[in-house]
Amino acid sequence: MAEPGIHFLDAHGPEGVRLYAIGDVHGRLDLLAAMHQRIESELERQPVRDWRVIHLGDYVDRGPDSKGVIDFLIAARERDPRHLMLAGNHDIGFLDFLRTPDPEGLFMRYGGVQTALSYGVSLTTDASWFGKMETMKRGHQALLEATPPGHVDFLRSLPFSLTFGDFFFCHAGIRPGIPLDKQNPQDLIWIRDVFHDHTGLFSKIVVHGHTPVPEAEVMANRVNVDTLAWQSGMLTALVVDEADKRILEMAIKGA
Repeated sequence: MAEPGIHFLDAHGPEGVRLYAIGDVHGRLDLLAAMHQRIESELERQPVRDWRVIHLGDYVDRGPDSKGVIDFLIAARERDPRHLMLAGNHDIGFLDFLRTPDPEGLFMRYGGVQTALSYGVSLTTDASWFGKMETMKRGHQALLEATPPGHVDFLRSLPFSLTFGDFFFCHAGIRPGIPLDKQNPQDLIWIRDVFHDHTGLFSKIVVHGHTPVPEAEVMANRVNVDTLAWQSGMLTALVVDEADKRILEMAIKGA
């Protein structure tokens, strides 16, 4: 028998625990660091018994400092394990490229060139197929050598979902009709239309990113906090404090 659905307005986080769920970062270390500073200041001003900062994936590609973002997240997790990170499709795409370079794969086609540059490696290719393959092979080897083993270990360690209270956190969304604990990892990092178009309630509120929106999208059954930070200059988070829910935005002008 299916679990009863829950509406966003009725959803509660765990008692005594404040949750911060941060959307897609895509190499914007400046925004991520500023968001963390704001969260730390808020926790000092308005302390709670416990807290979690949940990052919803896509730390790399497109923006200028993917390497710096991973360094920052590793340090945050080592400093306090209440900093939690989920896998996004671009993070898995980076691992896929390191394992098997593909000129037509996600990494090369959608922002991996910027990720490689943050590690000091150029993957710029010329127009010919032969030139593209040769440049990519050389760049792949250079990127393998430039990527710290700790970064690979970090990306491999990322889970695909987390649950706290009435909230389910993942990168992209879920497949309707499938229990939350039976979701396919590919759906959790890739799904779009069939999830977005579903108007029925789920057993928990799904908090996700992956599909950019101009501002946080708060629906009855889900919340999307991907506000295209790498391009818009605005990083967005959902804050859940038991019954209280609010949106937190961090913008850097001129980005």
